[in-house]
Amino acid sequence: MRLAEPFLKLPIRFDAEALKSEIQALPKSAWVPHATGFPGNEAVRLITVGGEETDDFNGQMAPTENLHACPYITEIMAELDGVWGRSRLMGLGAGAEVPLHVDSHYYWRTHWRIHVPIITNPAVTFSCGAETVHMEAGDCWMFDSFRWHRVLNGGTEQRVHLVLDTVGTERLRALMAEARNGHSETALLEPGDGPKRPLKFERVNYPKVMTPWEIREHLGFLAQNAAPHPLLQQVFSRLEEFASEWAAAWAQYGTDDDGLPVYRHLIERTKADLTAINGGGRLVLNNQVHLYLALENLIFVSALDQPQPARHDTASAAA
Repeated sequence: MRLAEPFLKLPIRFDAEALKSEIQALPKSAWVPHATGFPGNEAVRLITVGGEETDDFNGQMAPTENLHACPYITEIMAELDGVWGRSRLMGLGAGAEVPLHVDSHYYWRTHWRIHVPIITNPAVTFSCGAETVHMEAGDCWMFDSFRWHRVLNGGTEQRVHLVLDTVGTERLRALMAEARNGHSETALLEPGDGPKRPLKFERVNYPKVMTPWEIREHLGFLAQNAAPHPLLQQVFSRLEEFASEWAAAWAQYGTDDDGLPVYRHLIERTKADLTAINGGGRLVLNNQVHLYLALENLIFVSALDQPQPARHDTASAAA
């Protein structure tokens, strides 16, 4: 989900030393290479599809054995009261970076990402849009992943953040409102003081067949964020036809498997027509992400229950 600002620091803190002790007790085997393959990036999976050793986005989420071994992290998640999606500890080696990129795919259209630094140093910087911050250990941050962002560890030790993915809930919206209203008091959640309620996990995160109403919502979002171009009207006229054809197919088939070939045909025909309209030109959003890449990630690979790994728009691709 988008934020109105690049960064938002929430008015709540956590005991960084307790978190550090908890994660250092995890076995070294818990750390695995990050799914992106960025050098120096690794992760501990805390919430995954089925609680298994996977980086998939699609499916019912559950805690892993690593989360069961982290009672204070569990308390933090209960305090934030999210409906939790894929969540991890994320390590960034000394001198390593998360390269400049934008998260433009379906998952990030519906999720916020929360960062809690655990092990850090003053040379760790997080840039988003035109702003750069250093996140202190124990603080709680959100950021707008639809802007270009980058993380650099200029220090001499690994940086570790708790990174939680969630859709919006009442508790999180309240914390966001307090932050925006200049709430000056930051509450500290000590270990053992968190609520004892069970965590909530996603059961549904990708549609079997995307509804025509959701498709129109994504198209409206892209139209609102599209940079001016002479071909935009023609492109979105064709996309309006696609939405109408999808609605007709939905009325006939809904989520029935018999309709899947029809839906696939609509997607492929629309993509071919869009390619013909654009002729290889450059249509972009206001953040310089390729419009057709965003369409691919938000709709074409996510409209059916067969999502493929989404492609990132990176700095090299935008150059």
